[in-house]
Amino acid sequence: MRSTRYPKVLFLVALSIALLAQGNKPPFWQEIREFRKADSIRFPSPHQILFVGSSSIRLWNDLQENFPDYPIINRGFGGSALKDVNFYFNDIIKPYHARQIVIYCGDNDFAGDKELPVDSVVTRLKMLVSKIRLTDENVKITYISIKPSPSRKELTPKFIAANELIRQFLSKQKNTSFVDVYHRMLDSHGSPLKNIFRADSLHMNAAGYAIWQKAIKPQLLKK
Repeated sequence: MRSTRYPKVLFLVALSIALLAQGNKPPFWQEIREFRKADSIRFPSPHQILFVGSSSIRLWNDLQENFPDYPIINRGFGGSALKDVNFYFNDIIKPYHARQIVIYCGDNDFAGDKELPVDSVVTRLKMLVSKIRLTDENVKITYISIKPSPSRKELTPKFIAANELIRQFLSKQKNTSFVDVYHRMLDSHGSPLKNIFRADSLHMNAAGYAIWQKAIKPQLLKK
């Protein structure tokens, strides 16, 4: 009688290898895979405005509706830091040949490593700008300042310092802009507005995105 032991062993070995391979995937691999899948079904036309960054971009569900006169691609992936955007550059930025790239990222860098120096985050942004320029020296780059999330109050000094250094850096670069949403999201006492965040005091509600929409729109390029 033929033994069924070896097929079972081979199946378990194959399963172990598959699980091990899955465990070795870099952070956000599944999210990037979903972007690739969507692109394989219908690849975005070139010369659109590309929004990239962390969950503040990903959760902007009515992003296109907020800017109806501008064709937009949303490639935000939740929890990402600037180092992740750099890592996945060839997947989420390079293929689309955008006419403008709007970036929101940076606060997760600090939240993920409380000891991370401000200069390190600025360097990560500079690296991203350099990669973009090597791909397209004329594309407009717009950076949205780090927002003042109440749940990350202890990181406020770093947010302020990083915003200012990034603003200074971009002011010396061609075809770039810096959108200051930080101060627009504060009340008259300098505290974050209470009615613009969700219950987690981190992500924005519609009122928060309305502030962003008003600040960003003047910076968007029409054809």
